[in-house]
Amino acid sequence: MAEVFRNARQPVGTAPTPAYTCPAATRAVVIGCQVANVDGVNAADLSLAWTDASAGDAVTHLCRTVPVPPDAAFSPISGRLVLEAGDRLEASASAAGDLELSLSVLELS
Repeated sequence: MAEVFRNARQPVGTAPTPAYTCPAATRAVVIGCQVANVDGVNAADLSLAWTDASAGDAVTHLCRTVPVPPDAAFSPISGRLVLEAGDRLEASASAAGDLELSLSVLELS
């Protein structure tokens, strides 16, 4: 079984956008997820959801409209989250350009 550490990052926009999708024939363990508010003045709300491909793309909200203060960071996943092939994490914000997401993942294939 191959183990590969991956990272992902993206600015969080106002429409739900995939931040990470688990590849085919792979399981992934999210070992870290942080969202930083890079706006020095305004708070922005974060929503993060997990879409479970093996359950007909059922959506589970990991956080919804959680305010992230200006110049602060929030870790929406405490502990680890196991993803299966096709599962994805999608993020959205109340304001475009204010939030940046970073993710650390261990892929097992």
